Amino acid sequence: MPLSAAASPQRTALTIALIVIAGAAVSVLLGVYGYTHPARGYAVSLAGFSSPGAVKAWLATVVVLLAVGQDISALAMYGVLPRIRGGRWASVWHVWSGRLAVLVSIPVAAHCLYAFGFEATDRRVLLHSLLGCAVYGVFVAKMLLLTRKGLPRWVIPVMGGVLFTGFVALWFTSAVWYFRTRGFAP
Repeated sequence: MPLSAAASPQRTALTIALIVIAGAAVSVLLGVYGYTHPARGYAVSLAGFSSPGAVKAWLATVVVLLAVGQDISALAMYGVLPRIRGGRWASVWHVWSGRLAVLVSIPVAAHCLYAFGFEATDRRVLLHSLLGCAVYGVFVAKMLLLTRKGLPRWVIPVMGGVLFTGFVALWFTSAVWYFRTRGFAP
């Protein structure tokens, strides 16, 4: 067996590992920044909403709905949903719903990071802080992995699944909690 063929799986594994480490570093840096900076209390508010909490809860819900669209389009792209297989709609929707999900999540994340920082006042808040940092690290890793050729076919779907799970868990620890304690009124 040629040396280059034997080195290729090792090089691929090293590439994946380094990218995952880069994503983990982003997560840790966000957590350290959130923990060490004083909370500023800045609020993201939009006209028509009763409070910054309502804005965040509804924007987070939009993110999760877009993430569900991401999963559906990914399943179509990978041929798991044969009835809607084919056509360019799946890949176009996948790219744009992903961009929109991240774009919509940024004001929510910025508000959490600047207004509250990294908090551990109770289990829900600690879990939310950890998930918030982790989601953006996973996002960075997934985007870096997308630029690499020759990865095993499972890598991108696994990272997408981890990202989806992170967004849904963030939603449960924030928006669902908000809706349960404050109601659904915008």
